[in-house]
Amino acid sequence: MAGATSSKRHHQARQKPDGGRGMDMGNQHPSVKRLHEIQKQVKEIEQQVAVFSGLSTDRDYKELERNLTKQLFEIDSVDTEGKGDIQQARKRAAQETERLLKELEQNANHPRRLEIEALFKEAQALVEREITPFYEGGNDISDEFEEGIQDIVLRLTQVKTGGKISLRKARYRTLTKICTVQEIIENAVKKQLSLPLSNDVHPSVSKINSVMCEVNKARGTLIALLMGVSSNDTCRHLSCVLTGLIADLDALDVCGRTEIRNYRKEVVEEINKLQKYLDLDEEANSTQAYDLAKNQSILKIEEIRKKMKEVHSLLLKTENASDLYLGLKAELQGLIAHLDEVSPGKNPCIREARRRAVIEVQTLITYIDLNEALEKRQKYPEQTAVEHRCHKAVWTVLGNLSQIQKEVISFDGNRTDKNYMRLEELLTKQLLALDAVDPQGDERCKAARKQAVKLAQNILYYLDMKTDEWEY
Repeated sequence: MAGATSSKRHHQARQKPDGGRGMDMGNQHPSVKRLHEIQKQVKEIEQQVAVFSGLSTDRDYKELERNLTKQLFEIDSVDTEGKGDIQQARKRAAQETERLLKELEQNANHPRRLEIEALFKEAQALVEREITPFYEGGNDISDEFEEGIQDIVLRLTQVKTGGKISLRKARYRTLTKICTVQEIIENAVKKQLSLPLSNDVHPSVSKINSVMCEVNKARGTLIALLMGVSSNDTCRHLSCVLTGLIADLDALDVCGRTEIRNYRKEVVEEINKLQKYLDLDEEANSTQAYDLAKNQSILKIEEIRKKMKEVHSLLLKTENASDLYLGLKAELQGLIAHLDEVSPGKNPCIREARRRAVIEVQTLITYIDLNEALEKRQKYPEQTAVEHRCHKAVWTVLGNLSQIQKEVISFDGNRTDKNYMRLEELLTKQLLALDAVDPQGDERCKAARKQAVKLAQNILYYLDMKTDEWEY
C-alpha cells in the first residue's frame, strides 16, 4: 500500500507542472528575482523609447533617460555573491538597458529628425513674422507666407523615415501642426461669415461682434501655441477662454430673431473649430495616424498600384502588345479614376502617395500612346518619305525615347546603379538631339519638338521619382 501511495503522489506531481515551476521560482536566488523585476520595468520603458519622436532637450526625453539610468544603477546594485550565472544575468540586463539608452539618443539626434526640426523652425520663423495681424484681429496674410508654408510642407513629405516609427511620428506631428496653421489661415482669409450685423440691429449684436473679435485673437493665439512661438499662453488657458466665449453667447437673449440667432450660431461654430484643433497632440500620438501603412487611403492606393503593375507586366512582356493597347489603356484610365476617388484627407503624405501613383499610371498610358503613334506612322511610308527633315529628326528621337522609356518603366534599382547612370545619359543625349533640331520657322515642327522635349523631361523625372527612396 505504501508503495502504491508513493506512486500515486509521484503521478500527481507530474500532473501539476505549474505547481512545480512555482516551487522553483520560490527557490530562485533573491538577486535573480530582483534582476527579473528590474528587467520587467525596463521592458515597459522600451515601448516608450521605440515611439519617442522628440529631441534631447524635451522633458519626455530627460524623463526616459532618467528612468533608464535609474534602472542601470539598480542593476549595478544587485549583489552577485561571486556566482557566475548571476553575474551573466546582471551583465545581460545592463547591456539591454544601455542599448535602450543608446536607441533613445539615436532617435533624438537622428539626422532625419534634425532635418524635420530644421523645417519646423523655418515654419516658426514665418509664423513669427506674420502672426501680428491675427493678434490684432486682422486677416491679411502675404502670398510669400502662404507659398513659404506650402514649400515647407512639400519638403517635409519628402523626408525619408526609412520606416522608423519615431521618425514617422515626428514627421506626422510636424506636418499636422503646420497643415493646421494652413487650414486656420485659409478659413480666416477665404471664409467670410454671412454676418456680422450692425450694432444698431439689436443690443445682443454688439456683444456677438465683441466675441468675434476675441475669436480672431484666439485664432492668433492658437497658431502661436501650435508653432511653439508663444510663451505667455497655454492650451488649457485658451480652452478655458473659448469655453467662456461660448457661455457668453449662450447667455444672450436674441429675442427669437432668426438673423441674430444665425449670426450667433456661426460664431459658435468658429469657436468649436478652434477647440477641435487643441486636441491635435492626442491625435498625433495615435499609431494609426502616423503609421500610414495601416491607413485606409494608402491601402487603397497600394491596391490600385498592384493592378497597375499587373498591366505593366502584361504590356512589357507580351509580344505584339499592340493588340492589347486599347483594352490596357482603358483599364489604366479606370485606375486614374479610382485614384481620383481616394481621399487624402488633410494628410500631405497621402496626397503625395496618390500623386506618385497617378504619375506611374500616366507613364504607362504615355508609353502606349507613343507606341501607337510610332506604329501608325510606319503604316504610311509614302507620307513619311515627303516629311520635312526636322519632322523626321523629331520622330527619330521619339523612337529612341520609346525604347528608353520601356527600360525606365522596368528599372528597379537606385541612383548608384550603372544602369541608372546609363539611362540618365541616354535621356540627356535625346534632349541634346532635340535641341539641335532646326525647325526653320515651321510651326508644326516647333510644336512637335516642344512636345518631344516635354516627353523626355517627363521620363527623366519619372526615373528620378522611382529612385528617390520616398516612403510613407
